[in-house]
Amino acid sequence: MSIYTCPHCGKKSFNPIKKAFAGQLNSRGKVCMACGRRCVNGRGATIFNAVYTAIVFALIIVIYLNAPKTAGTQFDWIDKYELLINSGLIVSYFVIPKLVNAFFFPLEPAIRNEN
Repeated sequence: MSIYTCPHCGKKSFNPIKKAFAGQLNSRGKVCMACGRRCVNGRGATIFNAVYTAIVFALIIVIYLNAPKTAGTQFDWIDKYELLINSGLIVSYFVIPKLVNAFFFPLEPAIRNEN
C-alpha cells in the first residue's frame, strides 16, 4: 500500500517502510517504482537526524562518565543499569530516526550525483 507521493512524478509509489530507508539528503535515496528516479527524505529529516545523533552521543558520554559517581546518592540506580541504558540509547540511535523519517518528513528529489 503506497501512501507517499514521488516528488518527481506525483504518483503514490512509496510506502512507510520504503520511505523510512530512503535516507537523508546525503544518501542515494530510493528509486520510485513509477518513474525510476531517486527520492530522499528532505532537509528536516537531515536536521532531525543530526540533532538526535548529537543528543544520544552526549547522553551516552554523560552516563558513562557520571554513573560510577552516583553510587550512594539518590541516583544510585544509574550505576546499576548503566549498560542497559547505554544499550537502549544505541538502539534508539538506529530506530527512532527511521520511524520519524517514515511518517513525518516529506520526500524530496535526490541531489547526489551517482555517475
